[in-house]
Amino acid sequence: MRVLFPFLALYRRHAGQIALGMLLAIVTLLASIGLLSLSGWFLAGSALAGMAGLYSFNYMLPAAGVRGAAITRTAGRWAERVVSHDATFRVLQHLRIYTFQKILPLSPGALAGFRQAELLNRLVADVDTLDHLYLRVLSPLLSAFVVILVVTVGLSWLDASLALTLGAIMLAVLLIVPPLFYRAGKPVGEALTRLRADYRQHLATWLQGNAELTVYGAAARYRGQLDETERRWQQRQRQQANLAALAQGMLTLITGMAVTLILWLAAAGIGGDSHPGALIALFVFTTLAAFEALGPVAGAFQHLGQVIASAGRIADVIGRDPAVVFPAGGPAAGGDAALVLDAVGFRYPDQPLPAVAGVSLRINAGEHIAILGHTGSGKSTLLQLLTRAWDVDRGQILLNGQSLARWSEPALRAMMSVVPQRVHIFNATLRDNLLLGAAQADDARLAHILSLLGLDKLLENQGLDAWLGEGGRQLSGGEQRRLGIARALLHDAPLLLLDEPTEGLDAATERRVLDALHQLGRAKTLVIITHRLQGLDMMDRIYVMDRGGIAEQGSHATLMAEKGRYFRYHSPGGV
Repeated sequence: MRVLFPFLALYRRHAGQIALGMLLAIVTLLASIGLLSLSGWFLAGSALAGMAGLYSFNYMLPAAGVRGAAITRTAGRWAERVVSHDATFRVLQHLRIYTFQKILPLSPGALAGFRQAELLNRLVADVDTLDHLYLRVLSPLLSAFVVILVVTVGLSWLDASLALTLGAIMLAVLLIVPPLFYRAGKPVGEALTRLRADYRQHLATWLQGNAELTVYGAAARYRGQLDETERRWQQRQRQQANLAALAQGMLTLITGMAVTLILWLAAAGIGGDSHPGALIALFVFTTLAAFEALGPVAGAFQHLGQVIASAGRIADVIGRDPAVVFPAGGPAAGGDAALVLDAVGFRYPDQPLPAVAGVSLRINAGEHIAILGHTGSGKSTLLQLLTRAWDVDRGQILLNGQSLARWSEPALRAMMSVVPQRVHIFNATLRDNLLLGAAQADDARLAHILSLLGLDKLLENQGLDAWLGEGGRQLSGGEQRRLGIARALLHDAPLLLLDEPTEGLDAATERRVLDALHQLGRAKTLVIITHRLQGLDMMDRIYVMDRGGIAEQGSHATLMAEKGRYFRYHSPGGV
């Protein structure tokens, strides 16, 4: 239960709306009880009065009360649904933002042990499960408790002993049944949460790797594992459904026994009246209606097992310490950007060999350099160290003479524009995706950048209002990469870091993109990570990496003249 406390604290922001939703739920329950109780008493009283009571029995006032209770119940139910669901969605939104804010500083170091599908499941499915805490646990329990108090106090005006008997039975049900089924349902809820995550992770892996599984003859075996996980998941779902049925059956039995007891006690007299007449129906129907308020309570704590398991899975991620911690203050952003790497070394966790080993280089402000090398040579790792996604194990990296560890995150991000290998396109318009780089840019500037990068055709038809779809599915891989470059150029930082910016582009488009980078980045420091050879003659200096270190460095002409590794790359069969 303690794992829920941090998430319960988030509910305070929406306490007013949550309280209003609970109040409306209580009013609706009381109106429902009043409707059934008053209707039962009215019908019984009318039957006893018969034709002789046409002039002595007050038909109008009870009828008005029945109609008023019916209207109140209908309006209250509608208002409670609107307010409660709105509060639930707002709480869910807050939970997602809170969880994402906690996860973001952990990337990538503290999240290296998690698969992407597993992280996504915790961020989406497990956070969604936490909304049960309000709708299926807190609200039903509090509403039932208030209803018990109101019914007991209300009936005590007619007969205190009967009212206290009914109140004691209902309170005992409230205190005993939910914890009982919580203990019975907790293992099932935990297993459901775990199996749901396993199934989604296996399904994502099976879909993504289906081609490889088919080629190597492992598709049937992997599908069998997926089917087995689904079978165990469905088995747990049946167990939970059986528990829910048992809880409702037990509540129905208790309700029948309570009604029989109240009927027997009321028949002996109510409030000293040995012939209570229609008041017997009032107590009986009040008992029936009041126990309806306990209906959701019977199964409320079954969901608590899933909620606690999901909260624990989320806390397991967000409770980790980030691998990189940024200071609150430090150097101010602005001006040019010069980089110095001094004997930098780095090894990924649980890896035997270093990814970067003793790299030293100096990049002056305004220089354009390329870092070349085959896959696995350490190029992309070096870029992650420059952006401080990881901290170096040895040596140091200086930006404008200050260690990266001294820069605050906002200042460091303002100093650099980064284009990673995988560019994410958001499910929004073309304009929205571009404005991530410069929120104040006007449409003319956005169109100009797109034109320089050869993306003019994206402006056809709907122009900047064109919807790009989830993950930019309407764009080719090359268009997505150029859109990422456009965002980086719009950011207008003094340091441009690009990882394989021309991957997947044809030769003509690649030359156009490189020309645009050199033109717009003329006054900027430009670092391009690549294994492609076109445009390297435009660079001030080229570094060739191999096995995590710098194997060669110099200008294009110098390296070609030396006829070393760089020269062999340009030869037939090179990289």
